[in-house]
Amino acid sequence: MEKERKPRTPREKYGEELRIRRVAAKMTQEALSERVVCSPTLISHFEAGRRLPKPDDAQRIDQALGTDGFFVRWLEDLGSKFADYFAEVVELEQQAKAIRQFALSVIPGMLQTDDYARALFRACHPNYTADELDAFVVIRTKRRRVLDGPAQPEIWTLLDEAVLRRSVGGPQVMAEQLRKIADMAEAGRLRLHVAPYDVGAHALQQGMLTLMNFADSAPVVYAEGFKTGHLMDDPALVSACQTAYALALSDALSHQESLALVRAAAEEHAHGQR
Repeated sequence: MEKERKPRTPREKYGEELRIRRVAAKMTQEALSERVVCSPTLISHFEAGRRLPKPDDAQRIDQALGTDGFFVRWLEDLGSKFADYFAEVVELEQQAKAIRQFALSVIPGMLQTDDYARALFRACHPNYTADELDAFVVIRTKRRRVLDGPAQPEIWTLLDEAVLRRSVGGPQVMAEQLRKIADMAEAGRLRLHVAPYDVGAHALQQGMLTLMNFADSAPVVYAEGFKTGHLMDDPALVSACQTAYALALSDALSHQESLALVRAAAEEHAHGQR
């Protein structure tokens, strides 16, 4: 029996049309990347529908392929509800084969409970309506789809111990959040590690990092700061980030020790032992 083909997303259609136009123009990915002023890997991600070109990149694509603004106009219809610097990352999460994430101060977005996410948004937005707050939480929780899809990625989560200790949303919200992560780790849904306070300085102490690998293209890395994010595909930068992650992981507690620490922290929050 012939396997039913999965419907293509708008981004995948965009990427397929780019590949068709590039081939028709007798250009390789390398040749197009030189005209667009980017890496061949990025062109590969465009054509696979994993990433979208920025408006300036789309304009250069139109110029290189002689498509008279076609890709610029289409790009305008593929907007995202996520912040500009993060929209591509959400798309990549849905397609990644493996995700390695490190969090320095808050639970990673795809693992957050509704109440935890709500508390974070309240803290960051001093003026808001109830409807706006609900919309923020819905957008955040959409990232959980990556945990429920048929092609679930392999997920490793490395947390600085500070993530466990800072009470976000109050003791009960924090206890529920940590129990959720511990339950996922115990069920084998994610590999969990904690970099404890007593390890001192570690290789990822300066910020949040996510590494993503794919079945058929080069890996990427995403680093995030306050209201900013940087998606990297340069092989040298990706390699340096992979090394930093490995170094930090080598200083962390084992999976079982981390699981025990997260559960203990959850009970401390629940019983006011903070």
